[in-house]
Amino acid sequence: MAQQASSGHIAPSGEPGVQRAAGGSFLSWASRNARLLAPLLTLICMVIFFSLATDVFLTVPNMQNIVTQIAPIAVAATGVTFVLLCAEIDLSIASVATFTGVLAAWFWVGDTFALGNWGIPVAIIVSALIGLLNGFMVAYVGIPSFMMTLAMLTIARGMSVFVSEGKPIFEVPPVLKQLGNVSSQVFGIPVIGIFAVVILILGEFVLSYTKFGRYVYMTGANREAAEMSGVNTRQVVMLSLVISAVTAGLTGLLFIGRLSSANPSSGEDILISTIAAVVLGGTSLFGGEGGMRNTVLGLLIFGVLSNGLNLLPNIPITFKQALQGIVLLAALLLNVFALRIERVQTRSE
Repeated sequence: MAQQASSGHIAPSGEPGVQRAAGGSFLSWASRNARLLAPLLTLICMVIFFSLATDVFLTVPNMQNIVTQIAPIAVAATGVTFVLLCAEIDLSIASVATFTGVLAAWFWVGDTFALGNWGIPVAIIVSALIGLLNGFMVAYVGIPSFMMTLAMLTIARGMSVFVSEGKPIFEVPPVLKQLGNVSSQVFGIPVIGIFAVVILILGEFVLSYTKFGRYVYMTGANREAAEMSGVNTRQVVMLSLVISAVTAGLTGLLFIGRLSSANPSSGEDILISTIAAVVLGGTSLFGGEGGMRNTVLGLLIFGVLSNGLNLLPNIPITFKQALQGIVLLAALLLNVFALRIERVQTRSE
């Protein structure tokens, strides 16, 4: 009887053995998804903190303000995600964004070339050509992406000053003003935010559901293995840099629409904000790990932190930027720790 009981007995779900198994299963799942859970927990903690610290944070106007602030960065971050997943870097995005915006405004003013609204697609085509040049030089000539895009940063910045003659252009296409205006809304959501979400969804679709997306991950994870599998890694890198330049150009158009002017000296913080947001979400600088969902989390963390610190009344404005950097560093350290846990769990399986 005792032997039969021991061999045929099924433990109820409430017994310690089953509870330990369930707990182990949850910890195993959490370890495998640590890269996504770490930024998610960071975001939740920030939202709770700022909600308790100020009554304004969770109001509808402030939520609309956050969406408007992070929308241009979200568009640029979409392209940068492709580049980082390939284990490359694009330092030219801020200058390309500024040059594209200045070019569109210059075409609109029409002192030399009066293209009107047609100047917008022409400016985007120019940004794509810049990305094509970056990609060709990196993928086929062999110039490291860090050096090539650093050089392009200087070239695009100089072209912005040359085209605008070093002065802001205060006339921009009305369609861009309408797009960048926070009062332009659909069901209470700023149009600029909807535009950014569409770009992010397109990026997620390409990365998750197309061959090119798989090739991006393969190129970043192990370039030699990807080439042995028949992947044209040079083409993947080049196209990723083109995507990055185009999204940077779109970001520039959103900025001049939001500001109602094109300034050749503006937009310098786009680079740091964009790369910080992508890496904060858990996308690796070394390629092959991360994705658009991570980028969305990073964007929300960056937007909530920037907005929340501006709402805190007792912190000197001169110290807020330093405090923002300290919090971002802490979040990055948490992401690194989570990545190590995820890798250890993956190897143990």
